[in-house]
Amino acid sequence: MKTIFEKIIDREIPADIVYEDDICIAILDIKPVRPGHTLLISKKPYPWIEEVAPRELHHMMDKVQEMVRGMKQKGADYVRVSVVGVDVPHFHIHLIPESL
Repeated sequence: MKTIFEKIIDREIPADIVYEDDICIAILDIKPVRPGHTLLISKKPYPWIEEVAPRELHHMMDKVQEMVRGMKQKGADYVRVSVVGVDVPHFHIHLIPESL
C-alpha cells in the first residue's frame, strides 16, 4: 500500500509542490504549523532516516540549506528543521519558517 507521499510523487493526489528533482520533492504541508511549513520528501520510500542512502541524504541536506536560505530571504528570522517520522512512514524533513 502506497503512503500519501508516494501518491503525491506519482501525481495521484494533488499537492503544492515547491521543489522537485530526481531524489526528492518539497511540498507545502497541508496542516502547517506556520505559513510556509514545507516537507522535503525522499522519492524512494525509505521508512527511516538510517535507511536512506548516504548520497541521497547528503543531497537532501544540501537542499535543506538552500531552502532555509530562501525562507530567510522571504522574511523568516530562522527555520526549524526536524525529522520526526511518525505521521507517515516515509522519510521526510520538516522546514518551518519562524519569526522572532
